Amino acid sequence: MREKNIPPVLNNGEISEKLDIPLQKLEEAYCKGIIKYYKEHGVKALQFRKSLRHIESGTMVTLGDEMEVIRGFPKIRRTLMLYPALEKHFQDEIAVEEKMNGYNVRIAQVDGHIVAFTRGGYICPYTSRKATEILDLDQFFQDHPKMVICGEMVGTLNPYVSHCYPEIGKLGFRIFDLREKLTNTPLPIIAKRKLLLDYGLEPVRLLGIFPIKEAPEKIMEIVRELGVNDREGVVMKDPQMQLEPLKYTSSQAQDSELEYALSYPFDLAQAFLFSRIIREGFQAYEMGESSDELRERALRMGESIIYPMLNTIHRVKEGEVAAEDLIIEVDSEEEAQEFIRHLRDLKVMATLAEFKDGKAVIRRIHQSTTDKINNYLQGGLY
Repeated sequence: MREKNIPPVLNNGEISEKLDIPLQKLEEAYCKGIIKYYKEHGVKALQFRKSLRHIESGTMVTLGDEMEVIRGFPKIRRTLMLYPALEKHFQDEIAVEEKMNGYNVRIAQVDGHIVAFTRGGYICPYTSRKATEILDLDQFFQDHPKMVICGEMVGTLNPYVSHCYPEIGKLGFRIFDLREKLTNTPLPIIAKRKLLLDYGLEPVRLLGIFPIKEAPEKIMEIVRELGVNDREGVVMKDPQMQLEPLKYTSSQAQDSELEYALSYPFDLAQAFLFSRIIREGFQAYEMGESSDELRERALRMGESIIYPMLNTIHRVKEGEVAAEDLIIEVDSEEEAQEFIRHLRDLKVMATLAEFKDGKAVIRRIHQSTTDKINNYLQGGLY
């Protein structure tokens, strides 16, 4: 399969060799839209919109002075039951790191410039700028140019997922992996933490390394405490990083996600609802909760579903648009508009609601929710 719009760089065999994927498969993937040509923020690349064989979604093949492969971050699978899953999946020990409520970012050096890639492989201009302000990365990438920093951007001025962490405040970055660009091979837990310490870079919290027999009970205790403190959950890893990690989240985090999704039910709820309810059911079963604890969980989950949706219906009835305001700190209105253009590239409808004193209010509009609520309020059928 060949089409005239296939980029010439895809035909020279170098990418095929680097990725260990036959040239014909790459061309077919390009024609199907699995691979897209990307040219934004001074970077030219081939972007993998979906996974292809062993190459992860979000992988970027940059086409600058040097052709480089920056692999996508692997999907982390979730366990619903700690006791059987951990013993089945891991071997001797389990390292438990905190899973933070933000957005996944990969930071790499491309043609001498430090850029931040979102999970899907897009360069976020706001995150790229803020990452270099928050972190001192020059020496790290001078010494380790083939390394990718994988972490979570978190804080109250996080434009994707705003969450309050008292120790972070407005905006911060915590690193959970260091990986090789081409192979995606991660450093072991202790080696990673030592290297980050050498460069003054902060990792996510290591909550313990536990023998496999003790791990489920220890992790259950940790997750309970995290939930009470409005924190998300844990990622469980083989200390040598030779096995795939697993994740597990608190009930409070799951209900917070339900609350957000049901605020915009016709835009977000279908993608959120079923999986979170399933997690709650299995977690309640494994924790063996008392009738009072179970009633509290059920009440919390129900309130997370009905109240935000009802609030949005009232707002739309009063003539408002179903929208959320995100605040970012920028040096100019043009920087704010640049971020809005980035959101629109991601198919997110957004406008600049206000810019004052270095703060931009970005209004993200959930049009489907607005339109459908109006329709049903006027007698439309479901």
